[in-house]
Amino acid sequence: MSAVVSRALMPSFPALSDAVRNGASRHRPVMLAEVLAELALQSGDRVIDGTFGAGGYSAAILNAVPDIHVMAIDRDPNAIRDGAALVDAAEGRLKLVEGRFGDIASLAEAHGFKPADAIVLDIGVSSMQLDDAARGFSFRFDGPLDMRMEQEGPSAAELVNTMDETALADLIYTYGEERRSRAVARAIVAMRRETPFETTKQLTDLVARVVHMPRDAIHPATRTFQALRIAVNDELGELERALDAAEEILDEGGRLAVVTFHSLEDRIVKRFIAERAGDTPDPSRHMPMGARPAATFETLQRKPIDPSAEEIAENPRARSARLRVARRTAAPARVASPKGRR
Repeated sequence: MSAVVSRALMPSFPALSDAVRNGASRHRPVMLAEVLAELALQSGDRVIDGTFGAGGYSAAILNAVPDIHVMAIDRDPNAIRDGAALVDAAEGRLKLVEGRFGDIASLAEAHGFKPADAIVLDIGVSSMQLDDAARGFSFRFDGPLDMRMEQEGPSAAELVNTMDETALADLIYTYGEERRSRAVARAIVAMRRETPFETTKQLTDLVARVVHMPRDAIHPATRTFQALRIAVNDELGELERALDAAEEILDEGGRLAVVTFHSLEDRIVKRFIAERAGDTPDPSRHMPMGARPAATFETLQRKPIDPSAEEIAENPRARSARLRVARRTAAPARVASPKGRR
């Protein structure tokens, strides 16, 4: 383990140490040592933590190297509220901003973090959200069928109670990769005619009757809940926008580190880095030489970095995590398409 990582994992500022411990009790950041090592932080860097959560990455980054400044973003107002202690402990080096990480470019511009030297994204739902029954993210607890990170807009209950059966089946299959999506959607529509869905238990029990899994497999409702959460929060769209924004605001040599937790997210990150690094096949053998755009990123790891066996044993949430890292080149960012992708 490098000296930088060792310092980050053993906070040097007492107040910040307390804030780290309080956050760690609620949420353990995945592959923290690997992320810090790959970011190659230097004194004076400006770093963006696009998914603040309980502040695990932000706190470790602040402790890693002197004079680092961090802008942390979270769309969940609870995370912003609970992060106040860490902001105070950081003594002016942490700016905590409520917003979506898909808006990193405009937020960085507004708060003086453009250009940035590093960006880290930990994609997905936090342990605090999963463990709070009132938020409705988890099939493990009975609570309102909500799943809204921002606590506003259409909820998961609204989706399952109003969506057309075909559209609902497509959503569960596309975002949850649930092979029994048609049967699940059909059962949902039949049940809601009698009783609208209001709680996580209603949906969990129904899916468990339709999807039969081996005893040692994941819970039958896992994929359906994942699909609804992704749809409610537009998680994949936010990830795509964040990657484009990272290309726009990272300084030459700046590093992008993204931790994903399922194949849909990892596929988006893998494709983005490959495209921007010029690692994809030419679109046509008839295309003139030199027509390929200049590479805006350099791939640092050909394969994703996986968590260690020790970390998985200590933190089962890490078992599906993948870390991909890329370094920004001097080439200008590509022009955004009308659809939002470059």
